[in-house]
Amino acid sequence: MAKFKKLISQILSGTSDANISFNKIREIMEYLGFKERIKGSHHIYSRNDIEEILNIQPKYNKDKSYQVKQIRNIILRYKIGDTPDE
Repeated sequence: MAKFKKLISQILSGTSDANISFNKIREIMEYLGFKERIKGSHHIYSRNDIEEILNIQPKYNKDKSYQVKQIRNIILRYKIGDTPDE
């Protein structure tokens, strides 16, 4: 649980978007309640109470920085994860 809080804080800070590993992003998406389906290198995440569908793919075992920004926006918009408002 503490590792997820640390990872969510790292995503929300926006200071290291290009340095977050793809596997950590997959773990956090599962922790946040997203369902994953895989089509080739694309990992597509959805959740019943969230309109957006997130499509992420790795870049040299890291996540692409714009995709981390999309995840950050979802966390903030829907107030999910371990944010102070939850």
